[in-house]
Amino acid sequence: MVRALYTAYTGMINEQKRLDTISNNLANSATIGYKKESVTSQAFEEALTIKINDASEAYTNRPIGTMSLGVKLGEYYTDYTQGSFRETGNTYDLAIEGNGFFTVAVADRNGNETIQYTRDGSFKMTQDGYLVDAYGNHLQGDGGDIQIPTDAQSVTIELDGTVYADQEYVGKLTITDFEDYSYLKKAGDNYYKPVDGAEQKDSAGVVRQGYTEQSNVNVISEMVSLINITRAYEAGQKVIKTQDQLLDQAVNQIGKV
Repeated sequence: MVRALYTAYTGMINEQKRLDTISNNLANSATIGYKKESVTSQAFEEALTIKINDASEAYTNRPIGTMSLGVKLGEYYTDYTQGSFRETGNTYDLAIEGNGFFTVAVADRNGNETIQYTRDGSFKMTQDGYLVDAYGNHLQGDGGDIQIPTDAQSVTIELDGTVYADQEYVGKLTITDFEDYSYLKKAGDNYYKPVDGAEQKDSAGVVRQGYTEQSNVNVISEMVSLINITRAYEAGQKVIKTQDQLLDQAVNQIGKV
């Protein structure tokens, strides 16, 4: 009977974590280049039940089956599928069609820079000609920071990431891809960092100038999952309430007999 309380409790905790993940996805459904997160569930390690009081054979401690103690979180993972493109017509709005990430030099509060990666291609040009993201971090190319002459009349970015200002070569965007995205972790603000074991490779993606990649979150699908999670959570509450009533009867009523 008490096992039912634990089973319901673990189920509710699991649904709460799933709810947090979906809520974060919905909150970022309009974030450029955002990749949705998901979480898997798995059963707790199986617990053996011992066969006793069976007249057909002697007591031998032989296991007769398994009994689940509930569920727990399996793993968090990120869905890197392509988001839809939105045409903006802005010169420095970029989107990658296919795999790969923009390479950005991200500065911390102390001014120390680290190379991080993003699918958010909403860049702008500073008064010094540098291409930066919404946080002022510099977009990287084959020669370091991409810097465009401030008096340039037209800027063209080719499919391979080559940048021309007034038909003069400026540099080539560094589009970085990885062998296995499992070796990437989110670093906040829509950035990714590689962890130990990450292997880079040449990207086959192409750069689309004047477009941004939208979030790959399907709001309708997430809302349906949200409803299912709410119902599952309520079911766990009902189980706990029912078991509480049964325990109350067992202690306060049957115990008096």
